[in-house]
Amino acid sequence: MMPRKSFLFGLAPALVMAVLVFASVDAKPKKKRNVERASGPPTLTLAAEPTTVRACDDARVQLMARASSAAGRPLRYKWTTNGGRLSGQGAGTTWDLSGAQPGIYQAVVEVDDGRYLDCVAFSSASIVVADCPPPPPLARVCPNVSVSCPDAASEGQPATFSATISGGSGGTRPTYNWTVSAGRITSGQGTSSITVDTAGLAGQTIRADLELGGYGMRCPATCAISIPVVNKPRKFDEYYDIARNDEKARLDNYAIQLQGEPGSHGYIFVYPSSKARANEAQARARRISDYLVNSRGIDASRFTLTIAAAREDWLFELWIVPAGATPPTPSR
Repeated sequence: MMPRKSFLFGLAPALVMAVLVFASVDAKPKKKRNVERASGPPTLTLAAEPTTVRACDDARVQLMARASSAAGRPLRYKWTTNGGRLSGQGAGTTWDLSGAQPGIYQAVVEVDDGRYLDCVAFSSASIVVADCPPPPPLARVCPNVSVSCPDAASEGQPATFSATISGGSGGTRPTYNWTVSAGRITSGQGTSSITVDTAGLAGQTIRADLELGGYGMRCPATCAISIPVVNKPRKFDEYYDIARNDEKARLDNYAIQLQGEPGSHGYIFVYPSSKARANEAQARARRISDYLVNSRGIDASRFTLTIAAAREDWLFELWIVPAGATPPTPSR
C-alpha cells in the first residue's frame, strides 16, 4: 500500500483539496441533545389551623403548604375544596367555612414544578365543622304595668279601669284577665280596659285586679276606687185614701224613721182627689201634722207638709231627706 502522504502527493491538486475538506467535515464532533432526567415529584406537607371550627363563630382556617422541587424549579399550587370559600393563591390560603352545615370538609393542594413527567405532589387536610349550641332561652321579664281608675265615680254610673304596659320581654303578646272586688264587669274582659257596673255600690270600694299573662310569670297590677254615698231623698212610704187607724200606723213608722235619723228632714206631699170638698186637703194635712207633733213627739220643724196638684184619687207620699240632700218636688 502506498503511504498516505505519498498517496496525497500523487493526486492532482484539486482532488487533494476535496479530500481534505471532506475529512475536515466528517471529523467535526456532533452536538449532544440536552435530555432532562426525572428526579421525582416535589416534596409536600400541608398544615391547617384550626382543625375544628363552628359555623356560627369565626370559621376561617389557615392552610399552609410547604413544598420544594428536587430540580430546584419554581412551584405551582392548585387548591380545591368540597365546601366553603378559598381566598389567596400560592403556598398559603384562607379557607372560610362560615355558614357551612356540620360535617367534615376536605381541602386538597396539588403542587408541580412545570415538568411533564408526572412530577406532581398531592396533600389534603380535613376540617370538622361542629354544630352550634342552641341559643340560651330568653330571660322572661314582666313589663311595667299600671292600672288607672276613674277620676270620679258615682253610684249607678259605669266605672272604667284601663291598663298601660311598657317594656318587658320582647315579642310577647300579653293576655288580660280582670277580677273586681265588687260590682260586675259589663265589657272589656280579655282586653286592656274594662267597664264595671256600680249600681247599689254606694259606700263601697271597687278594686280592679289585673293578671297580665304571656310572660311565664305573674305580672299583676291593681287599682281601687270608692263609690261615695250621695245624700239623696228617698220615698219612705205612700198610701191612698185609707182608714184613719191605718193612716196612723203608717205615720207611726214614718215618725220612728225620722227619729232614727236626727239630721234628716221629712217632706209630706198631699195629693187631693179631684172630687174632694173645698178645704178638705188642708184639713187632712193638719190632721197628719197634729198626729206627728202631738202623738209622736216630732218637732214641727222636722217636716214640711205640701198640698200638691189634685189627682183622680187621694195620694199621700212620705219622704225622708238626709242632711245636705236636695229636697224632692211633688210629681205632676
